[in-house]
Amino acid sequence: AQQPGTPLSDEEYRQFFRYLRIAHRASTACAIRKLYGCQNPIIQRLDEYENHGVIPDGPICSSLPGVPFFLDFCTFASYRCTRRKYFIKV
Repeated sequence: AQQPGTPLSDEEYRQFFRYLRIAHRASTACAIRKLYGCQNPIIQRLDEYENHGVIPDGPICSSLPGVPFFLDFCTFASYRCTRRKYFIKV
């Protein structure tokens, strides 16, 4: 078992995003995030699942070129949605 608040492993990401792999489903989750924000219960459940049950506090370090960190997980997830890079992880 992973420590709560840590990101999923590569294999766990494959399982997590298996349902969302179709871009339409991932974009639907992003539309909910955009409309209702990160406090939406559906979005919070997805974010918690993606981080072993706990949404990490910020800042979130990143290995993305030109984006060394995000203020919090919500900002990172919103960045993914905005860039349509649904399946990247920090």
